[in-house]
Amino acid sequence: MKKAFIFDMNGTMIDDMEYHLEGWFNILNNDLGAGMTRAAVKKEMYGKNQELLVRIFGKDRFTAAEMDELSMEKERRYQQAYLPHLRLIDGLEAFLAAAEKEGIGMGIGTAAIPFNVDFALDNLHIRHYFKSIVTANDVATSKPNPEVFLKAAEELGVDPANCIVFEDAPKGVEAAANAGMKAVVLTTMHTVEEFSAFDNILTFVPDYTTLTVPALFR
Repeated sequence: MKKAFIFDMNGTMIDDMEYHLEGWFNILNNDLGAGMTRAAVKKEMYGKNQELLVRIFGKDRFTAAEMDELSMEKERRYQQAYLPHLRLIDGLEAFLAAAEKEGIGMGIGTAAIPFNVDFALDNLHIRHYFKSIVTANDVATSKPNPEVFLKAAEELGVDPANCIVFEDAPKGVEAAANAGMKAVVLTTMHTVEEFSAFDNILTFVPDYTTLTVPALFR
């Protein structure tokens, strides 16, 4: 029976969500005058960048081209700030190697655009572990829609019921549930209490140092 791990990226493989928050906080307030608190910005940080802008400003504020440029400017600022700190979450590299040795298929299902996915995977030299990489550009609807995880499972050739998703956000865990998948939650950005609505969670961990591959499939 084939099995697979599907990883969200930001906050799940790399602990970078505070840098995304800072990037959005500056764009939304300093550039666009939204007048939002950090807590309010944090609540909107899910899905595609363009979806975030529509949620905050409405669908008629920007053209598609303007939203694309705002999105890229935010990501350029994020990468410049985060690059000196770029590293995998503790224990992940050993966990990936162990999963590969066990013959577990691995993929990425993320709301990030390829610009950011390439930034992480190529600077960290871990692209070879992943047989499926599904980004924001590959799906019509973002999490909590399950499309991103179902597409990764299809590309890996694994039944969704035999996939475990690694996530850091409630919307991501909801997407996993909608896909019929169990989830492991990294508590890098959200508290355990924020996931109380979900019954598909196997465990909560601060990093990968205590996880073992066989234990997750018991």
